[in-house]
Amino acid sequence: MSASLIVSHPQQADHLFLLFHGVGATPDSLIPLAEQIAGQQPQAAVISVCAPYPSDLSSAGYQWFSVRGVSEEHRPQRIQAVLAEFIQAIRDWQSATGCGAQNTTLIGFSQGAIMSLSLTQQDGDIPACRVVSLSGRFATLPDKAPAVSLHLLHGKQDGVMDWRLTQQAYEQLQQLGARVTLDLFDDLGHSISAPEAAVLLNYLSR
Repeated sequence: MSASLIVSHPQQADHLFLLFHGVGATPDSLIPLAEQIAGQQPQAAVISVCAPYPSDLSSAGYQWFSVRGVSEEHRPQRIQAVLAEFIQAIRDWQSATGCGAQNTTLIGFSQGAIMSLSLTQQDGDIPACRVVSLSGRFATLPDKAPAVSLHLLHGKQDGVMDWRLTQQAYEQLQQLGARVTLDLFDDLGHSISAPEAAVLLNYLSR
């Protein structure tokens, strides 16, 4: 928890927003978005969480799992190996802020989104009420409707994470009866734009 960045931590938080950065990045990369959320919801705790392992792609960044040599076959195994640690990080911040799953939102970018979305396909209780994916994907297509609401946002110019995987996941989730939204942005690459942030903030205000 020590390398994570606390953007807002009111004494009695009414909600907890946890932001998870991409592979090779740091919590600083999500501070602009975190500050917008904190400005909109001053009674909420807003934390940009640091992944636990030094990145093997960037000397200054962090990761949940290595993407060196990653494949469709191996990705789920790498995620599963660190999923318990990911859940524990969520619970640690819930304990620190006094918030429970019913008022916790997970917002993941890229690998942070992969981890957050993977959580929704596990058995047992999900330690959140809402999951937001920015430029992310499911490791494999979802096979059940999670008991949380999902917001999927992706740029069609993303050269790192194929937006069509998000489209496919959305269609699958709809068939499964999930509470899910999809927003695609024609001119957005593998990043977070002002229009995308505005759409996200609108969702979070509901």
